[in-house]
Amino acid sequence: MFLEINDLHVHYGGIKAVRGITMDIREKQIVTLIGANGAGKSSTLRAIMGMEAKAKGQVIFKGEDISNLPAREIVKRKVAMSPEGRHIFPELTVRENLILGAYTIKDKDKIEKGIKLAYELFPILGERSWQKAGTLSGGEQQMLAVARALMIEPELLILDEPSLGLAPIIVQDIFNIIRQLHDMGNTILLIEQNAKKALSVADYAYVLESGVITLEGPGQELLENPQVRKAYLGE
Repeated sequence: MFLEINDLHVHYGGIKAVRGITMDIREKQIVTLIGANGAGKSSTLRAIMGMEAKAKGQVIFKGEDISNLPAREIVKRKVAMSPEGRHIFPELTVRENLILGAYTIKDKDKIEKGIKLAYELFPILGERSWQKAGTLSGGEQQMLAVARALMIEPELLILDEPSLGLAPIIVQDIFNIIRQLHDMGNTILLIEQNAKKALSVADYAYVLESGVITLEGPGQELLENPQVRKAYLGE
């Protein structure tokens, strides 16, 4: 298995945000984790990335137990995350943000290759290369956050709420990009409140409720599940 999450628990004091979840992510698949606000989705991601302490459980990436590694070591293993809220550097230019995304790479030619790919995937970023990131629109900032995560040529790309707060037409653009990244052979773990969009692109999906996995299956299968449709698609 490419990424294995075994019996993961995350606690904040007396609050049990994640309560013993187990997930498998296969190589070159899009796997999505859907759930309401407060379900434990972001806590799960932060635990995977070494940004949150685990009360219990294992995270195994390509056969290596990375459960207790700090985030910087996990990034060195080519696991990258585009965080919820984008967290771009507003006072830096688009290009400077991308260069910071490649902080683990020492080869300047490789960094320039990554920037070139970013501009091919997101032409608007190329047009605004020297513009301060804080002056970009919300959709453009989201594109920059994804492009920055791609700078390390990740073997696993984690996207946390990429469509949050964006206009519907921009949401469609973001999901078109996710499909394109998948077609290029990227393995993607997608956390998303827009359940319909997420399930429509996912090879496999998990439903998280109050820190517990309550349903799982192929994305299309869950998209047609009456329970999911009622709870998450407003039907």
